[in-house]
Amino acid sequence: MKHGRVPEIPEDFYIPISLDTDNITSLSPFLVPQDHLASKATFYSLAFYMFFILIVGTFINALTVACTVQNKKLRSHLNYILVNLAVSNLLVSGVGAFTAFLSFAARYFVLGTLACKVEGFLATLGGMVSLWSLAVIAFERWLVICKPLGNFIFKPDHALVCCAFTWVFALAASAPPLVGWSRYIPEGLQCSCGPDWYTTNNKYNNESYVLFLFGFCFAVPFCTICFCYSQLLFTMKMAAKAQAESASTQKAEREVTRMVVLMVMGFLVCWMPYASFALWVVNNRGQTFDLRFASIPSVFSKSSAVYNPVIYVLLNKQFRSCMMKMLGMGGGDDEESSTSSVTEVSKVGPA
Repeated sequence: MKHGRVPEIPEDFYIPISLDTDNITSLSPFLVPQDHLASKATFYSLAFYMFFILIVGTFINALTVACTVQNKKLRSHLNYILVNLAVSNLLVSGVGAFTAFLSFAARYFVLGTLACKVEGFLATLGGMVSLWSLAVIAFERWLVICKPLGNFIFKPDHALVCCAFTWVFALAASAPPLVGWSRYIPEGLQCSCGPDWYTTNNKYNNESYVLFLFGFCFAVPFCTICFCYSQLLFTMKMAAKAQAESASTQKAEREVTRMVVLMVMGFLVCWMPYASFALWVVNNRGQTFDLRFASIPSVFSKSSAVYNPVIYVLLNKQFRSCMMKMLGMGGGDDEESSTSSVTEVSKVGPA
C-alpha cells in the first residue's frame, strides 16, 4: 500500500507510520479499523488487558478511597498521600483504560478527535499526579525515618500541601499540549491518545516538550526516589547493625528492603518504557519503528493503576485490614494489623 498526504483530511487525522512526517497514512484512526497496523488478535488481546486494568484498577483504588472515608484511623499523613495516589490511578483506569478498551475492541479510536484530546489530557494528568505522588511518598519516608530535620514532625497538613503540589506539577506537565506546545494525538496502534512525541512538526515544538517531560516528570522524581530510598536503606542497615540481637529490628530492615526494591521497580516498570522510547525517538529522527512497539509504553503506564496500589496499599497492614473488614472478610479489629508495616519501620529510625 502506498501512503501519502491527503490534503482534504484534517490534520488531527494524520498518523505517521514512521519518523518521517511526510510518510503518513490516510486511513484515519477515528474512522476506520487500523487492521493494517496489527492483527485483530493483537487488538483484541490489548482490549482484554485494558478491560482487566479498568476493572481491577478501578476497584482497588475506589476501595482505597472508600476505606479512608469510612475509617478515621486511616487519616494519617502517609495515608493522605496514598489516597492522592489512588485518585490519580482512578483517572488512569477510569478514563485511560476505559477509552483504550473501547478503542482496541473496535480496532480504532471510536470516540473521535475531541475525546482523544480529553483522554490524552486526563490520562496524562492522572499519570503525572501518580508519578509525583511516588516521589512525595519517598520524600515523606525520608523525613519520618531518617529525620534529616531533627524533631520536625510531618503532619497531615504537610501531606495535604504536598498532594496539592502534585496536582500543580501534573497540570504544568499535561496542560501544554492543549495550548499548542505539542498536542494530544493517537499513539501506537492508534487506540489511545497521548502527547505527540514521534512527529517532527515544528509547529508544535514536540522535541522540546519531550525533553521537558523527561527532565521534569521523570528524571527529577526518579532522582528524588533513589536518593530518599537509598538514605532510608542506609539508616535501616545502621539501625539493624546497632541492634543485631533485636529480631524485630532485623525483620523491619528486611521489610524495608523488600518494599524499597518493589517501589523502585514499580516506578521503572511504569515510566522507563515511556521515557526511554520517547527519548530514543527524539534522538533518532529518520529511523523507522514498529507502531506495535510504540503501544508498549502506553500499556505499561496504564498498568500502574493496578500495581501501584498493590505495592503501596495492599502491603500496608492498616489499609489491608480495613479493606478486608469492608469486604466482609474479617480483620480490622486487630490492633497490630491496624498499623502499617511501613509506619512500624519508622520506629527503628534514629531518634
